Amino acid sequence: MVLQVKGLCKSFNGKEVLQNVSFSLKTGEILAIIGRSGSGKTTILRCINNLVRCDRGTIIVDGMVLCKEDEQDGKVVYAKSAEMLQIRKKLGMVFQSFNLFPHMSVLENIIEAPINVFGVSRQEAIELAEKLLEMLDLQDKVSAYPFELSGGQKQRVAIARACALNPLIMCLDEPTSALDPELREGIALTIEKLAAKGMGVLLITHDMVFAKRVAQRVIFMENGQIMAQGSKEEFFNQITNERIKKFMAE
Repeated sequence: MVLQVKGLCKSFNGKEVLQNVSFSLKTGEILAIIGRSGSGKTTILRCINNLVRCDRGTIIVDGMVLCKEDEQDGKVVYAKSAEMLQIRKKLGMVFQSFNLFPHMSVLENIIEAPINVFGVSRQEAIELAEKLLEMLDLQDKVSAYPFELSGGQKQRVAIARACALNPLIMCLDEPTSALDPELREGIALTIEKLAAKGMGVLLITHDMVFAKRVAQRVIFMENGQIMAQGSKEEFFNQITNERIKKFMAE
């Protein structure tokens, strides 16, 4: 397993957002977490990427412990800074709002972190960026700025930027939230390319059509808890839970 999450709990201002969430992700697997807004989906991604610290639970990335509960006092202990950096290198995160730097070209957006965070040479970073842009059919957008791109192009640039760090796991928060059906298909193909190269893909979505199109396995969340999980076939064709059936019909 490239990712293991065990007993994850998180509260904000006394409200439980995550309650004992446990799941795993395999290399090359595409896992979709679905549910209503406020069900805790994005908080899971933020905990995995160490943007939010959990109250309880264990997160293991490629065999490295990001955090775990102390056996004696139950407090969560996080990896030390040097090890945390190694863990963060294994994680890619694409935010719902893309978070591209508006004053930088597509190329500059992609090479910024490899050069300034991981010390990659500029030439090496450029060569990698060009390969990624070609893979994502964006080779003609190298010099473009974010304001010149469509929503689907911005999404693919954000994915390329995350891929430039060569992560083992790609986390995507609502990757189709502002896209029309044609652009959704482009993002689906992009995600499948990443998985085919051995990357584990964890995506958060409320788009049932997209989840059914791209996911291999599905988790349904409600009120911070996992209500059901299974293969795509089991989930969409054999689900008997009335609450989930109602959600999918909405």
